[in-house]
Amino acid sequence: MKIIKRQISAKDGEGSVKLRCEEGEDMWHTFHLVAVGDRLRTTTLRKVVKEGSTGSVTSEKKKLTLTIEVAQVNFDAESCTLHVAGVNVEESPHVRLGAYHTVHLELQRDFTLSKDRWDIVCLDRLAEAADPVRGAEVAAVAMEGTGLAHVCLIGGSMTVTRAKIEVSIPKKRAGASGHGKAVERFYRAVHAAVSKHVDFTTIKAVLVGSPGFVGADFLEHMFAEAVRQGERPIIENRAKFVLCRASSGHKRAVGEMLENPAVAGQLLETRVVADVRAFTDFSRMLGEDPDRAYYGFNHVKVR
Repeated sequence: MKIIKRQISAKDGEGSVKLRCEEGEDMWHTFHLVAVGDRLRTTTLRKVVKEGSTGSVTSEKKKLTLTIEVAQVNFDAESCTLHVAGVNVEESPHVRLGAYHTVHLELQRDFTLSKDRWDIVCLDRLAEAADPVRGAEVAAVAMEGTGLAHVCLIGGSMTVTRAKIEVSIPKKRAGASGHGKAVERFYRAVHAAVSKHVDFTTIKAVLVGSPGFVGADFLEHMFAEAVRQGERPIIENRAKFVLCRASSGHKRAVGEMLENPAVAGQLLETRVVADVRAFTDFSRMLGEDPDRAYYGFNHVKVR
């Protein structure tokens, strides 16, 4: 997430922040930042109806800039869009004061969020959204022998893809050296991505997962190259690399690595494992005792 402009009073926490969501995870953070009673200013489309002197009625969609007082917030995970409904609180030539309107926040669309008080929880989430590496404790490399790999950073609330590597690897053929050279290029590219995106001063573990022996072969290659090139960050943090099994080199394979009990045991000190364990316990409890599921503030409060 990009912070374009920030004006928050150090005295009482009142102020506004102009933001731009650049990735899907940014929308998730925004969903937790926007609260009922906040004021949201952004561009939106509004159907404007005009009546002519002859009584004819025409309508057209106009692009407007509106400021609404938030009454309801909904997150659409499939389209990665935030639907924010509320009443217009600033004069507009096409929308009267107090008119109800819904704005749709999308990626790469600037908006300004104003609060009467930015508390420490909101400020921490804002800082984490602006710097996704800040909250990361675990890195993961999912790879497969076809030449596909993803290098990800895993924080307490999201998994951020930092690099996607794709190298065309031909099949093994007797007397041909193309396969071995392509695998070498693939390993070098993944090695370079790990060196660039993994900060070993904050990362506690690097998961390397793949089908078969691809992950093990890669680690052997990377450690040998690190020694040859004198790459001290990798040499000194060799113990942080954890080899595990994954079904593919796609991003979704990261979840498989974290669910592995053996891997979780090696990552006990990381926040992400605590989150995975809490969700697993919740799912188990819900399956065994579904009557304990309550939805809505009033139901939870009574319970």
